[in-house]
Amino acid sequence: MTLFEVWAPRPARVRLDVAGDIHSMRRSTDGWWRVELPDIGANDEVRYGYLLDDDPTVLPDPRSPRQPDGVHARSARYTVDATRWTDERWTGRPLAGAVFYELHIGTFTPEGSFDAAIERLDHLVDLGVTVVELMPVNAFDGTHNWGYDGVLWYAVHEPYGGPDGLQRFVNACHARGLAVALDVVYNHLGPSGNYLPRFAPYLSADANTWGHGLNLDGPYSDPVRAFVIENALRWLRDFHLDALRLDAVHALVDHTATHLLAELAAEVERLATAVRRPLTLIAESDRNDPIVIAPRAAGGYGLHGQWNDDMHHAVHTAVSGERQGYYSDFGSLRALEHTLTHGFFHAGTYSSFRRRTHGRPLDTTVTPASALLAYTCDHDQIGNRALGDRPSAYLTDGQLAIKAALVLCSPYTPMLFMGEEWGARTPFQFFTSHTDPEVAAATAHGRVAEFAEHGWPGVEVPDPQDPATFHRSILDWDELEQPRHLRLLSCYRRLLALRRSRSELSDPWLAHVSVDYDEVERWIVVRRGALRLLCNLSEDEVKVPITGVSLLFWEAPTEGPSATTMPGHSFAVLEDR
Repeated sequence: MTLFEVWAPRPARVRLDVAGDIHSMRRSTDGWWRVELPDIGANDEVRYGYLLDDDPTVLPDPRSPRQPDGVHARSARYTVDATRWTDERWTGRPLAGAVFYELHIGTFTPEGSFDAAIERLDHLVDLGVTVVELMPVNAFDGTHNWGYDGVLWYAVHEPYGGPDGLQRFVNACHARGLAVALDVVYNHLGPSGNYLPRFAPYLSADANTWGHGLNLDGPYSDPVRAFVIENALRWLRDFHLDALRLDAVHALVDHTATHLLAELAAEVERLATAVRRPLTLIAESDRNDPIVIAPRAAGGYGLHGQWNDDMHHAVHTAVSGERQGYYSDFGSLRALEHTLTHGFFHAGTYSSFRRRTHGRPLDTTVTPASALLAYTCDHDQIGNRALGDRPSAYLTDGQLAIKAALVLCSPYTPMLFMGEEWGARTPFQFFTSHTDPEVAAATAHGRVAEFAEHGWPGVEVPDPQDPATFHRSILDWDELEQPRHLRLLSCYRRLLALRRSRSELSDPWLAHVSVDYDEVERWIVVRRGALRLLCNLSEDEVKVPITGVSLLFWEAPTEGPSATTMPGHSFAVLEDR
């Protein structure tokens, strides 16, 4: 027999539609509706859905494991085929010592599929990557999207290859020694194809940037919390993923005694013990609050890591000179020095962009720097620019190399964004393919308003719904045939190789990092054990009062008796004599 069940306390009647045959369902006191039918098979192509009250529209299963025909259509049964796993020797990877690589399946290759991405995995291994981080792959409306408009969280987007494609991708990564992280979104649901509120009070009255948040602490919130936690465990357990990146956890409104993140961390720890490999939770948080990564025993949520936007802002502004929007407090070498040695720049300090005090200090004697992920760019920091232009569009190659060196020689866990390693010239613009015209129009209008707020007035913002916006964002792998791109790629490879070979560079304790700088001449020195990273951020040659044996550089430095002459827009890694 096959059990069909759905949590739907709102409707007075729920019926199951299986390939057009209607079956009555029985409601229990907890709001769950159930019916058992003769076995139709787990991976059957038979479609099913639910009829609520007298509405003739068949709705997909809120916990649908597969949506072969899109998020507005009926669901399909699906169970991961355990016999297809080939990673029985995989033991996982901890966060400490990892190198992340964020990519979007739909634009990583021209084909935009898991199988096509597999063909590029050897490039990542040669680069020195250890963890592949996928932008969301849950089911969303349309054919292409960043993935943050997901509405059926348990299903894998079919055009990417569906759940079978994801399984093949994970197998291929693990065979090459690559861990797999997945970006998941639990702070809102997408605007098109979200039928969950028809079934139950999944959403709260609290609104965030993207719409209503989840009902995590109101009446009927227990099943909603279970919906989130079960989804997270499914990715880690059923699809053998190694880590989850939790999108914008600051938008999770939860006033219960045990925050959802702490509850999730406890459940993931239990699963990790059962599968006997490390499972990692990484948050995106805008609050600069150490509670996210503090141990649960110390009153924290117990997550393993979080993205560090302050590091991005400090590096980017120091190198590029940009100061608009949330960059306004950054740009000085003092800000860069503080972020390199303290984790957060805003830590109980005034934020002019927010017009208030922001953040709390990180206890660097307790929390290792490896718990913070650092990057020169990510999908947000590129895609949320008005034109979605990468740093390669407006910085010199030397400046790109400096940014890479500052991140890859930092004590933080580094993360690259796809194509960054060769200075890809293709933009990464915000794209959608909503089938609802009203949603499409509202999305385009919202982007224009958002860019105006962040300091991009008067710029013609690409239409997210225009297919050309999506196609412009696809990586051009043919660029790797050009010498300038190959040179930057070689630089990234050598930096990552040095990070692997020298323990000073992966040392996670901030007390072991010291920084010197000259605000006027625009040079900075980062000291890591016997190694010195020298960066000249100006376009003019400068003398830095440091000497040593040159191990790696962008442009060859010249050593003098008491100083090293650095060409403009260049870096060098020196070792003490």
